[in-house]
Amino acid sequence: MGHQELPLQGIVDLASAFYGSAVLFAAIENDVFTTIAKLGAGATAEGVAASSGASARGMRLLLDACVALGLLAKADDVYANTAAGARSLVAGSPADLSRTILYNRDVYPAWGRLSQLVKTGKPVEDPAIHLGADPARTRRFALSMRGRALAIGRSVVPMIDLAGCATLLDLAGGPGTYAELLARANPGLRCTTVDLPAIAAVAAECIAEAGLADRVVCMAGDYHVDTFAAESFDAATIFGALHQEEPAEILAILRRAHAALKPGGRLFVLDMMTDASHASPAFSALFAVNMALTTTNGWVFSDAELKALMAEAGFEPGETRPVPPPMPHWLVSAVKR
Repeated sequence: MGHQELPLQGIVDLASAFYGSAVLFAAIENDVFTTIAKLGAGATAEGVAASSGASARGMRLLLDACVALGLLAKADDVYANTAAGARSLVAGSPADLSRTILYNRDVYPAWGRLSQLVKTGKPVEDPAIHLGADPARTRRFALSMRGRALAIGRSVVPMIDLAGCATLLDLAGGPGTYAELLARANPGLRCTTVDLPAIAAVAAECIAEAGLADRVVCMAGDYHVDTFAAESFDAATIFGALHQEEPAEILAILRRAHAALKPGGRLFVLDMMTDASHASPAFSALFAVNMALTTTNGWVFSDAELKALMAEAGFEPGETRPVPPPMPHWLVSAVKR
């Protein structure tokens, strides 16, 4: 597939694209969008600064930059959220992405060391930092996964056919959000979600708050080594995890999932994927770099590569279905042969 070449102006714009990211991160860190929603029709720079405990001068510069980027609207000296911002950047909003975006803020320094990755082929930070080594970063990571899953889940859950399924194994289930959403959508379903101990602890909190502890079990484990009773689950999900693994490890994980499923059991894999070129969609190609910066074996595979591994593990792969915007994820289903 051909790709459009970047013109001169595009190159200049790209060189300063990080300005916009930094503005968005700072606005979320300073509760700009939530504060403006609370202040209502009279949100001035001074008012937002006072509510946030910030400098009036610094806040005005930040708010005007947000207006320039289209993150806020401005009339005279009064600021307001845009329709998209009200939906996705105000805490507790219907499609709140603020916690998810803070994950991008956490990896922002790693991107500044991309040349180091190019020279060494190794991650520029300890992969364990967001998986338990740094408790605060781990919690932000888990909650960012929850925010992303809540945003994606509204589109993904209706795409997953669990008719007739009573048990589901959710591998590398993060904060348990997909298990929660699937349990809500399928009242007869019981889920077991598994992740590393620090992540599983956050999942247990989230599931308890959702009132689903009787139907969603949060297990501390590791899908690299865990085995489960043979043919004990009707379905399995692996959402947003396999991009951390090299092909041989993906195959081993798929084989363990295969062993845990009943004959005819269903597997659903949701992830960033590319086409055969590994350069499209563009976000997925860039996300491959993000994964390499922060994990030992991180990349983004093509859907064809995933299906080949599924077949080798004993599954009959199905179609590739893109998830509706704004998240460029693809869903691939398979059935145990």
